Amino acid sequence: MSIASAKALVLDFGGVISRTLFETHDLSEAALGLPPGTLTWRGPFAPETDALWQAMQADQITERDYWMARTQSVGRLLGEDWNDMQTFVQRARGADVAAVVRPEAITAVHQAKAEGCKLAVLSNELDLFYGASFRERLPLLQLFDVVIDATYTGILKPDPQAYEMCSEALGLSAADCVFVDDQSRNVIGAMKMGWKTVHFDVKHPAESYQRALDLLGISG
Repeated sequence: MSIASAKALVLDFGGVISRTLFETHDLSEAALGLPPGTLTWRGPFAPETDALWQAMQADQITERDYWMARTQSVGRLLGEDWNDMQTFVQRARGADVAAVVRPEAITAVHQAKAEGCKLAVLSNELDLFYGASFRERLPLLQLFDVVIDATYTGILKPDPQAYEMCSEALGLSAADCVFVDDQSRNVIGAMKMGWKTVHFDVKHPAESYQRALDLLGISG
């Protein structure tokens, strides 16, 4: 393997490090006490059946708008009034946070770390969705050098400042950052800043992570 020092692997969290809520409907239904098959919205896995997802992709609503609508609808199924995504995520995903982490993420992060890469999370809503204690309960996040979370900064991707903050915190130039995100608007934002990018395909996580490692000069 080649040494990939003075470079960074920068990952979005939801969808890239963790499996999406679309992929874990069975776990959510079990955790919430809902009958199997209750949750039918599938986002990128069946966009033709998810009008709200299509609206988000067309920039008619934001990602936060999408998830707030889903949060409120699931709360209503339980006869409850949910007004924050954190309630949905914490109730749906239970206490075993590691169960929703992609194994491909674990492998890639350890490979990059072993090769001398810096690691960063650049998220729009890590603690907003998962809660402030989440990262303490997930050992994988302890490997990261930098966590930039718009929950606190208020600067959402694809705002150029979000990428600037991350590269500055890493102490690296834009050209040395490889950014992985499942939302095209965020990938485009990083490209405009001169970052190397991978548009993460939630249906093919292993291939997406391999592309990121290739950009870092790390062979499999």
